[in-house]
Amino acid sequence: MIALDETDRAIVRALAEDSTASAGALGRRLGLSQPACWRRIQRLREAGVFRGARLDLDLEKLGFGVTVFLGIKLATKGRVSLEDFERAVSAIPEVQIVEHVLGPFDYRLRVVARDLSDFERVLRRRIMTLPGVGNVEANVMLSEERRPGPLG
Repeated sequence: MIALDETDRAIVRALAEDSTASAGALGRRLGLSQPACWRRIQRLREAGVFRGARLDLDLEKLGFGVTVFLGIKLATKGRVSLEDFERAVSAIPEVQIVEHVLGPFDYRLRVVARDLSDFERVLRRRIMTLPGVGNVEANVMLSEERRPGPLG
């Protein structure tokens, strides 16, 4: 764990909003020189605060109009079945996020599809045929509100 001061937090917040911002632009915004800002960004990167840069894709503009959250309860338990399920589900391109969770389900998946009939095809042909799948519960996302997170 790295100790963050207010300037570090401001840099993290700014980069969370726009990961393409240059050290010079961030420095001007935060009252730092470009080299001082760059050194802080490097220190944060080396400490593992940043896990990588990602694009925030507009899935609807890419043709994916439906997002569904699935709760998956495996029919069989054990390390082998968990590993088999994780390996197989990770190969499905429509599955965007795989979370191993504690509670009524073993896994929570975020699945995107072009429309509901496309989702039904993915569910029947890909997800329901995965090793160990027992109960499945689906929740269709109606809207999404993104929040800045704990540093926001």
